[in-house]
Order: sequence, then C-alpha cells, then structure tokens
Amino acid sequence: MNDLKNILIIEDDEDINRLLCDIIGKNGYSSKPAYSGTEALIYLESQNWDMVLLDLMLPGLSGEEILRKVTKESNVPVIIISAKLGTQTKIDALRAGADDYITKPFDIEEVSARIDSCLRRYRRVVNVPITNQIYHKDLMVDTDANKASVNGNEVKLTALEYEILFLMMSSPKKVFTKANLFESVWNEEFCGDDNTINVHMSNIRSKLSKANSDEEYIETIWGVGYRLKT
Repeated sequence: MNDLKNILIIEDDEDINRLLCDIIGKNGYSSKPAYSGTEALIYLESQNWDMVLLDLMLPGLSGEEILRKVTKESNVPVIIISAKLGTQTKIDALRAGADDYITKPFDIEEVSARIDSCLRRYRRVVNVPITNQIYHKDLMVDTDANKASVNGNEVKLTALEYEILFLMMSSPKKVFTKANLFESVWNEEFCGDDNTINVHMSNIRSKLSKANSDEEYIETIWGVGYRLKT
C-alpha cells in the first residue's frame, strides 16, 4: 500500500469528480472533492495537500486562478484535467506551474499512472538525501531545504523545475538532451514531445532571469540540448 497522500480534486462535474475519487482511493490515497473554485480555495487555505487535480472550467474562481494561487504559495504538484484541447492552453498551464495536463475524456489507467508518477517525482524532490549546497555563479541550490536562490534571494520553483535544475547543477559540465532530462525527471520513456521540456526550461530561465537579468545560467546547445553556462 502507498503512503497515504491527501489529494484535492477540483472538478464541478459530480460524475467525473466521483470517478477521480474512486481512482485515487484504489491507488491507496485519500481524496477530497471540491465542486467550485471558491470551495477549493477554502480547502486550500485550511489544510496542506500532497497533490491537486484541477479542472480549468469552474464556477466561482477559474482553474487558471486556482493554479496561479497554488504555484505561488507552494510547490504542491498540480495535474490539470480539462476538456480544453488547445496546445496553447496546455502550454499556458505548464508555464503557470502545472506538472501535467490530461485531456478529457481520459483513460482511467492513464490517470492512475500519471498520479503515481507525479507523486514519485515529488517524493524524490522533497526527500533528496544529500545534505549539501550546490553553487553555480550566484545561483545556489539548497538540497536540505529543496530551494534555489540567486544572491541569497529565493527563486520560487515548482517541484519539476527544481528537479530539472538540481539535475543540471549536479553535473555542471554535462550537456543534457531533452530525452536525458525527460527520462531522468519524469521517470518515463521520452517519446519525442519537445513541448513539455521546452516549457519547463523556459520557466526556469525566466525565473532566474527575473532574479538576476545580468546573468545567463543555462545555455542551449543547438541540435543537442542544454547545459549550465560557464
């Protein structure tokens, strides 16, 4: 049995919400349904969660507003489950900090596997056994606190963004292909979809640039991948 995890399901369709609760229960986790953005906000502010499953089209606060709030205030993993199929919508959600995006109608086994996979990634991040600080220029990753900072100022990263940065800083001279990054961080076989890696890498670069616009930390090796810029 998996360690009990508390997962908030924010979905206004009662049948879909109930189905997601069933999936989560069969995976050995605890679920809490919320049927509007306003109701979800109450639960988000009243207790801690290990994961959020989030629909985008909600009464009250929109899913996009909830996503911004969650990623701003925590590094809790968020999986979007939405009927919105547009590529730009998916990219916007990933840029805003979502860890995964599943479109409706969905396959029950796929949702189950993605929840497990996302929680495994998150556990690896929050339970990094190395007690150390890794430096690159004025960028520091604190593996005790699972945080990154530039010139002593914390850079707010999602769990996936942190793990990508941690991986690259652990091997500062290595050129990471997109397949390297995806298979190491997502723990799944890379199927050639560049969008996911591109969006997360863009998010990391943007956040580091905001922290210090005069410095470049990650460079693109065209046709190969990424590495830390010396």
